[in-house]
Amino acid sequence: MPTQQSQEQLTSLLRELCKLSKETEWVEFKHNNADPKMVGEYISALANSAALLGKQSAYLVWGIVDETHALQGTDFKPSTAKHKQQELESWLLQKVAPKIHFQFFEFEVDEKPFVILEVIAASHTPVQFDGVEYIRIGSYKKKLKDHSAKERELWRTFDRVPFEKQMAAENQSEEQVLKLLDYPAYFELTALPLPDNRVGILNALEADRLIIKSDSGLWHISNLGAVLFAKQLTDFSHLARKAVRVVLYKSNNRIETIREIGGNKGYATGFEGLIEFINNLLPENEVIGQALRKSVPMFPELAIRELVANALIHQDFTLTGTGPMIEIFTDRMEITNPGIPLVDTQRFLDSPPISRNEAIASFLRRIGICEERGSGIDKVVFQTEFFQLPAPAFSVTPEHTRAVLFGHKEFKDMDKEARLRACYLHCCLKYVSDEPMNNASLRVRFDIDVKNSAMISRIIKQATSEEIIRPYDSKAGTKAMRYIPFWA
Repeated sequence: MPTQQSQEQLTSLLRELCKLSKETEWVEFKHNNADPKMVGEYISALANSAALLGKQSAYLVWGIVDETHALQGTDFKPSTAKHKQQELESWLLQKVAPKIHFQFFEFEVDEKPFVILEVIAASHTPVQFDGVEYIRIGSYKKKLKDHSAKERELWRTFDRVPFEKQMAAENQSEEQVLKLLDYPAYFELTALPLPDNRVGILNALEADRLIIKSDSGLWHISNLGAVLFAKQLTDFSHLARKAVRVVLYKSNNRIETIREIGGNKGYATGFEGLIEFINNLLPENEVIGQALRKSVPMFPELAIRELVANALIHQDFTLTGTGPMIEIFTDRMEITNPGIPLVDTQRFLDSPPISRNEAIASFLRRIGICEERGSGIDKVVFQTEFFQLPAPAFSVTPEHTRAVLFGHKEFKDMDKEARLRACYLHCCLKYVSDEPMNNASLRVRFDIDVKNSAMISRIIKQATSEEIIRPYDSKAGTKAMRYIPFWA
């Protein structure tokens, strides 16, 4: 269900829901009863029931006669409703966990007011209200803990339905599918000829699981299809916050913003434009040694491409209210995505990436947006070394992963942490390239003259004492000494 519904769409939805023979486990009808606690409990129950039934959304509808489904109208106005001096929707958001998407729609039919509350299905864990999980049993709302069979089945549902296979929009007409998805971009990016008829287009999209034929003859748009090829991600309510935000700051902190742009295209259709937009915002580097010229942007494009693609691919889509973000400062770029990584940040360079969203990753590799499995971060590190930039940094917060690219710094201006990070990643890069890491290779990495090799020896000694690298052969002579990562 799109975020912004027209009067016609809401009226159509209302009439379709009223055609149901009785209250189902994913729809509940009310007249005027809008007790806040009751509403919160229904958000939990409907979200969990929708997940169990394979529905994208569930609905709580006000203004309907329960027994006859007649259109009666309602006095409930959620836009002005308050609970304990707080706006109702804000209060509900605080009580619902995890923070799933739900939205009230107020509209009129035959001059009578109605309200529909759309609740997105639970996706990775049961939704609870005020610490309690609820479920629908027939037309009744019950505590999930009292129905162990339903609880086990719900967890099995989470395990077997990956995000990409869940539905972004259900029961769409052919016209609506072609209106919501940028199908010409699909054929261009996959280098397939564009069919001259609608059937051929839909068949191709179906073959790649971007859309799925429903039992009614209409079409479901999968999350895979919407995330990759949405003309506007805001057309899909639960994906609206997954659009990439780019923020340009005036200095090296977040105090003053020069520009903030939110992308709205699907990731496949919008990727090249996003990279071009980022590059246009970047200042140019001064000449640094022989590697850089004045015309080179602050960061190498290949490194940006890989890190942005990783942020899109490896994000946790179940975390609502947050999406990928790219922040550009005068001295660095930070690329952040929702979700903690599935591998240790110290093993990013050598470990094949484990993705929560393998279908998205596979498709983006197929159309050349990102590198083949396991060859991304090593290219980022290589590029930063080639252009004599500080080593990238990777960090994890309780709910996010962040990669940082730094602008050029002279060796004398790097702190101990930056030098050790560069040493460690250089050692990892050499190891996966089957090349030796030694004093000479690290001198080249830092652009240090041979006469100052003692400075490099001190860094190697520090890295060894902190156990992030180790000698390959501790008995080797000083000149023959080479090093490998601690995990090798």
